[in-house]
Amino acid sequence: MTWAIFHEQVLPIRHKLYRFALRITGSVHEAEDVVQEVLEKVWKSSPEQVNNVQNWEAWCMTLTRNRSLDKTRSQTLRRTAPLEGVTERSSDAFNPAAATESSDLVQKVKSYMQDLPDKQRMVMHLRDIEELSYEEIAEALNITMEQVKVNLHRARKTIREKMVELVK
Repeated sequence: MTWAIFHEQVLPIRHKLYRFALRITGSVHEAEDVVQEVLEKVWKSSPEQVNNVQNWEAWCMTLTRNRSLDKTRSQTLRRTAPLEGVTERSSDAFNPAAATESSDLVQKVKSYMQDLPDKQRMVMHLRDIEELSYEEIAEALNITMEQVKVNLHRARKTIREKMVELVK
């Protein structure tokens, strides 16, 4: 691994890796450890492995997912990580009532995401929060493109139905 590749390809995505690890582990400290271990593993990777990497972000996300799941399994942590640090989109004109309503809505969606099955929650997080492509998600989670689409559809449908119930 060269410093140039590491600096250009890996360091810019460290915050995404952290958010993803936090989502899986539910612990700030565990997520920090996971990212540190992933960055170390990438840095120490062999030249052959470096040459085989097609998509650095997807490979790092895969490493992060695997290490996070290992930590979660070994310590039997509950997955209750909030989506802290995710910023909501705001308009130029500040409206306190609308801001409060939007904040409440975002909190409800975050809560509903916590209730989703693991795979749906991970796919939705990677697509809607981390904004990864379907291909990158499939590679990161080691699933087919069809599984990505199905899980994303089901996750969004479940949240949509809960939001409709909320309005009734």
